[in-house]
Amino acid sequence: MSNPLLSVIVLNWNGKRFLDECLSSLREQTYKDFEVILVDNGSNDGSVEFIKDNYRELVTLIENERNLGFAAGNNQGIRAAKGDYILLLNNDTKVDPYWIEELVKVADEDRTIGMCASKILCYDDPQVIDNVGHLIYRDGLNRGRGRLEKDVGQYEGIEEVLFPSGCAALYRREMLEEIGLFDEEFFAYGDDTDLGLRGRWAGWKCLYVPKAVVYHKYSGSTGSYSPFKAFYVERNRVWIAFKYFPLGLLYKTPYHTLKRFVLQTYGALFHRGAAGKFTEEFSAGKLLVVLIKAYFSALRGMVKVWRKRKEIRKLKKVSNQEIFSWFKKYGISARELALKE
Repeated sequence: MSNPLLSVIVLNWNGKRFLDECLSSLREQTYKDFEVILVDNGSNDGSVEFIKDNYRELVTLIENERNLGFAAGNNQGIRAAKGDYILLLNNDTKVDPYWIEELVKVADEDRTIGMCASKILCYDDPQVIDNVGHLIYRDGLNRGRGRLEKDVGQYEGIEEVLFPSGCAALYRREMLEEIGLFDEEFFAYGDDTDLGLRGRWAGWKCLYVPKAVVYHKYSGSTGSYSPFKAFYVERNRVWIAFKYFPLGLLYKTPYHTLKRFVLQTYGALFHRGAAGKFTEEFSAGKLLVVLIKAYFSALRGMVKVWRKRKEIRKLKKVSNQEIFSWFKKYGISARELALKE
């Protein structure tokens, strides 16, 4: 059987400084039957000219006049793609030469595998894990599994995970044709959570592939603890909960959010976790303003979100009992979420 054509989608927004290393690593892949589609979201840093001058033979370029966000930009790439598998790849990455080969090898073993997660390591210190799949908290927020752990071989087996990070993920086209693409209302952050949970609701599996290694410059394009990121992370987690959580869990999300906020307030005061890092650069008052704006934005979109919840229910092939089991198997505590970076 010939290898399936595979499509790698790279989204770029003012990331010229990352592109040479990212695209060079794709040139060096052992698996050769793939195309690269680069979607440029209105860059003004010379990214487009750099690609045309140096990677014209490798890349199919889609140029946008403005920044359409992660979801809409990647959807453009997916719609233009020809592959049986879609691989999303952040521009601020370098991939191992066997990255594509290892992902395809695992995905080909079972047609019920709709997604595969890569082993993503920190670029500046490859002995430290960025993430190996994702974990989820009981209010819809999520965090990378293994985040900032020393890599000592604890994640070396192929295993099922909840969903992959959109930084470096494989999606089966057949799954996307069934469940749809990214929700463009999200704009950025949480998009991969939304798509991953939708796939799981529809009965598709996600496997973690430890030999598919990626080196990632964490939040290279938008900043690790920016107001932009804080706004979209908090707003979009509300929408995720309302779209996918069974009512028995949804009713309890305010309690879990309050518990998280108490710990994050402690973190902001004593410089622990993401809230602490944010207040080191900005202020606690700025964080409060961002959160208030996020909740107003979430409320304005709630009617649309509830309609989407009803549509998504038509895809549902798993029981509520199985969904609850995900929070036990792939859950994360409020303490770890709030007080670790």
